[in-house]
Amino acid sequence: MTNSNKRANALADRLILGAMKLAEFAEGLTDLEWNTPVLGDGRTIGVVVHHVASVYPIEVELAQILSKGNPITEVTKEAIDTMNAEHAIEYKQADRQKTLDLLRTNSENAANAIREFTDEELDKSAPVSLYHDAPLTAQFFIEDHALRHSFHHLGKIKASLI
Repeated sequence: MTNSNKRANALADRLILGAMKLAEFAEGLTDLEWNTPVLGDGRTIGVVVHHVASVYPIEVELAQILSKGNPITEVTKEAIDTMNAEHAIEYKQADRQKTLDLLRTNSENAANAIREFTDEELDKSAPVSLYHDAPLTAQFFIEDHALRHSFHHLGKIKASLI
């Protein structure tokens, strides 16, 4: 195994860890809890879990763009807010089992895609519109989005149920 595979595998393993922690927690929720709004967010826990599951492909695709040294130009806070609002409407009645299946499938697919990155690709950087065109590496983008996403929302979900 090359060094690049070790780095990529470590990133992928951490992504899977977060997705599994989120899935395991969500499996233990009551129906009332699944439909509880997340504090400071407004979307229900079920919608947020579905959101995490559904954006893995997008997050990895954006990291792949960076890994080739190409900029991310159309992703803004406003675009993300619009995407999230539309998703919340479409999936306001997110089925728990289908959502958890999607979470597992998409996180596995994302992890497999991340395992394909080389060190050189992880280290490539380009401007990212979401960060005011700061030149970010593909590895940073993976860590700040696909990898962090499930941990971030799990923390907010737990805080909403206290």
